[in-house]
Amino acid sequence: MISESICQQVLARALKLGGTFAEIFYEDSRNFGMSLRDGKIENAATSRPLGAGIRVYDGLRSIYVYTCDVTLSGLLRAADRAAAAVTDTKGSGRDVMLAETRFADRHPVRTPVLGVPAAERAAVLRAADRAARAVSPRISQVAAGLIAREQHVIIANSEGLYTGDVRTYTRLTCSAIASDGTENQTGMESPGARMGFELFETRVDPEEAGRKAAKTAVTMLDAPYCSAGEMPVVIAGGFGGVIFHEACGHSLEATSVEPGMSEFAGKLGQTIAAPCVTAIDDGTMENEWGSENIDDEGMPTTRLVLIENGVLKNYMIDRLNGLKMGMAPTGSGRRESYAFAPTSRMRNTFIAPGNDDEEEMIRTMGDGLYAAQMGGGSVNPATGEFNFSVREGYLVKDGRITSPVRGASLIGKGSEILMRIDRVGREMTMGQGMCGSRSGSVPTNVGQPTIRVSRLTVGGK
Repeated sequence: MISESICQQVLARALKLGGTFAEIFYEDSRNFGMSLRDGKIENAATSRPLGAGIRVYDGLRSIYVYTCDVTLSGLLRAADRAAAAVTDTKGSGRDVMLAETRFADRHPVRTPVLGVPAAERAAVLRAADRAARAVSPRISQVAAGLIAREQHVIIANSEGLYTGDVRTYTRLTCSAIASDGTENQTGMESPGARMGFELFETRVDPEEAGRKAAKTAVTMLDAPYCSAGEMPVVIAGGFGGVIFHEACGHSLEATSVEPGMSEFAGKLGQTIAAPCVTAIDDGTMENEWGSENIDDEGMPTTRLVLIENGVLKNYMIDRLNGLKMGMAPTGSGRRESYAFAPTSRMRNTFIAPGNDDEEEMIRTMGDGLYAAQMGGGSVNPATGEFNFSVREGYLVKDGRITSPVRGASLIGKGSEILMRIDRVGREMTMGQGMCGSRSGSVPTNVGQPTIRVSRLTVGGK
């Protein structure tokens, strides 16, 4: 790790020709990955990303330089490169004095994955594989993976901040392919948390993950294709929250709001959703996949109410975009690694629980679609227009689930779907994913209770 003394020298060098602010982000990570396919361990590998990024503000412009040479001379060379790009020479040549700030660890880790014998790690994957294959003889292929990351960071800036954090992530992935000899269908489960190997003792059952992935694949293999049209749609909890994350959440990040590329720019205090909708981005949830102690700018994490009873209350704001917007940062500055400058990103983003009964939602919806699992999709943050596949869907007739259907997709616009939510269930669940943006790929949770959208375009075959 790097000391306060080294950070002071590097920050002062970065500001030697001017600039209003300088920051150093140092990272020393240990990554592990193990994969299994067709019952055999394919690979097990570790890596150690090590480097630092130096950022200088030149007015409202940001200069970013990164290096994997973390010796003092290497860091000073990077600082010189950043300083050479500065055009605002006011305040050049100032000293930097740091004072360490410590933050409480909200996410204790009991058993680091790399401290567990390799045979125990492999046993997790084999358990998921066996359980998936036992579901049906039509399961033709199973792949499973164990991913772990332990990221050590130091963050210091010219305003005197010197702080650090250790982030531990563990995740299981399991995909199962069902085949009838002509067509294939895939099921996927990817549970994870900000925990160590104790994840598999307290939160995640590898066998259950394997079974769920296989059951989805087998169910969809027999399903007829979905018919297209506009209809009511009930979307299950957990990964169903990916629609809010993609179609609405990205449009509430300052990355989109500040340049006016969001459909929600300039709408604070306005009604943008139905009164039953409250949406939250919360980085404080204990041991959750998207949680933090501090963000990647050294700000303490927060619980941020984005929408309250339909009214837009907050945006997710990083430091630089906050300066441009004249608003305070919200602890939302995140980055994949030292190779990326931070920007505003989601953490654990979800629609909060409501008061509606899940069975009543379906019983009173008439004819429509029940989306039990969502797949991937695309969205335009400027317009909110989205298109998402339904990984596991069911046809609803006269308020009763009648049969599975495949090939369904949900098509719409973020602002419209928010206003058309007319039911919000009582139990919120989350799904884990990796979210990509201009600052790289970061762990995020998506979540919601079961919700009903009164009218939504469903695409079919």
